[in-house]
Amino acid sequence: MRRWRRRVGASLLAGVIVTALARTSSAQGQAEEGLTLPRAVEIALQRNPLVRATAAGREIAEANVAEARAARFPVLQFSETFSHGNNPVFVFGSLLEQARFGPANFDPHFLNHPPSLNVFRTALTLRLPLFDRLQMETRRAQADAEAQRADAQAAWIAQQIRFEVIRAYFGLLVAEARKRVADEAVRMAEADLTRIRDMFEAGLVVVSDVLAAEVQAAEFRQQQIQAEGEVVIARAALNTALGLPVDAPQRVVGHLSDRAFEVETPEELLRLALRHRPDVARARWAVRAREQGVRGALGQFLPRLDLFATLGATGRGLRSGSADYLVGASLVFDLFDLGRTVRLRQAEAALALAEAEEEQLVNQIRLDVVRAFEHYRSARERLAVAARAVQQAEEALRIVQDRYQEGLTTITEVLRAETALVRARMNALAARYEYLVGYASVLLATGRLTDVRAFGS
Repeated sequence: MRRWRRRVGASLLAGVIVTALARTSSAQGQAEEGLTLPRAVEIALQRNPLVRATAAGREIAEANVAEARAARFPVLQFSETFSHGNNPVFVFGSLLEQARFGPANFDPHFLNHPPSLNVFRTALTLRLPLFDRLQMETRRAQADAEAQRADAQAAWIAQQIRFEVIRAYFGLLVAEARKRVADEAVRMAEADLTRIRDMFEAGLVVVSDVLAAEVQAAEFRQQQIQAEGEVVIARAALNTALGLPVDAPQRVVGHLSDRAFEVETPEELLRLALRHRPDVARARWAVRAREQGVRGALGQFLPRLDLFATLGATGRGLRSGSADYLVGASLVFDLFDLGRTVRLRQAEAALALAEAEEEQLVNQIRLDVVRAFEHYRSARERLAVAARAVQQAEEALRIVQDRYQEGLTTITEVLRAETALVRARMNALAARYEYLVGYASVLLATGRLTDVRAFGS
């Protein structure tokens, strides 16, 4: 028995160790894999506070819809009332209601000076609105419109979050690439400085060449320090977009490879924007909600019809009494209510405001489309120019270095060519980043930033 227990315990311990090792290996594998752009978007759509805010707004809208629909059902109320008094009318009516009225109660002295009476009234009341001046339909239609607005708002927020993640993700990639360019520039400057110092000690160059190399090395070190700070800032920006602490460690695994995007004409982009942008749908649903508000305000000029039924019992105590019922209908028509006109004016003003906001949004979308298209177009052209500039700077540096080795030029020209190459590489990285973000801006401006597959490596 003991041997069997030891075997079972050893088996369980081995299973625990294997499971722990598997989990550790899985965690290490995920850490080694790094953060991809789709995974970053997935995290942001789960953890970004704006997503939780829109989800809460959607829940409020759904609750308002349920509340508006519940108004169509009857209302059942239970009440228990206790009254005590000697008011003649109260005593006379209560005795009748309790079925305790007798010949002695016709005595004038009793009628004028009745003794005090305890009355317990138990009632079950049912109310059913048949026509409530279009108020139930108005509230239900408005609640449905607000729910649609909440859905459109959630879709728009999701696209904006994707855009922010794209911008922050590639921003970190660019910052790390700039850091590598700066590191390479520092290594190149330090190698040049070492070589020039050796040549100065050999009497082949003058001290001004050494000073020029030292100045360039110091300038490149400053760029390196700045690039290190930009990496930290870019990582904090990405964590903020993901809804994580700004100091959370991140290792992105994408790279700034060359991509070619196809973009429609500005006219087609505008048509797509008016068709796909969630905020346009949100504005239109706002107009519909305000239209229902006007309808509800006009309905207050109509009569109201309700059915009611009451089943009750009245007695001297909770356990005694006489049962009764009452069924009826009520028709109410307000002959004079100055507030109806004021509420109608408010509803019409709210409708006019919603229509004006929709028109302003359409105008803003036109501007967004034009701005996004022009930014994308200029970034595409700058990217081509920057790529050629890098090639030219590399070739120029090679020629100048060869000439310097032959003694046909000065160290100043070499340092100038190296600076131009570093600047060209930095500009190329900036142009590539602006090209990617520019295309994302086009998708966002047209309401089509629903995934990030187009930005895959």
